[in-house]
Amino acid sequence: MTKFVLISGSIRRDSLNASVLATVRRLLAERPDADGIEVETLSVGLLPHFDFDVEQADGSAAVREAKRLVRDADALFISTPSYNGAMPGVLKNALDWLSRPGGDSPLTGRTVALASASPGARGGVDAQAALAAVLTRCGARVVAHEAVAVRRAAELRMDDGDFTDPEVVEALASLIDATLTAVREPAGAGA
Repeated sequence: MTKFVLISGSIRRDSLNASVLATVRRLLAERPDADGIEVETLSVGLLPHFDFDVEQADGSAAVREAKRLVRDADALFISTPSYNGAMPGVLKNALDWLSRPGGDSPLTGRTVALASASPGARGGVDAQAALAAVLTRCGARVVAHEAVAVRRAAELRMDDGDFTDPEVVEALASLIDATLTAVREPAGAGA
């Protein structure tokens, strides 16, 4: 069983990045090997602001659950908007919690796929480099793949919240394939 945890960098109710993840969920369910894939979602908006004092007091129930989800996952799939050329603070906050304790965090060795979406012409791609740098610093294994950035996403999203545009679907399916390949590779291979 391969377990994916989907994480949106946006907490907005009508989030384009949540729609990217809904499409990923659908594509995973449509795969011939879907019976061997489990999918869960981590809502970063439920986590408190990172506070060392709270961490020392054993964190919060939301933090413990987030760490359990990530530790039990084979792969994370993160889709994020770009806020001023970087990931949103709420996503960075979640990564700060998940990066603890240093060297033995739930992110250490975890395979992570990155995507982004925005209503703009760049598709939020600017956030991906900084996100990859933070994840790498945390010991995660970022999937090597051409950047998947859904441009003009508000125009492409269907009323049901999914994307069916052939280019978007093909890019996400390719990233899913690359992620599953990376999960099967031993740590350090192909890095």
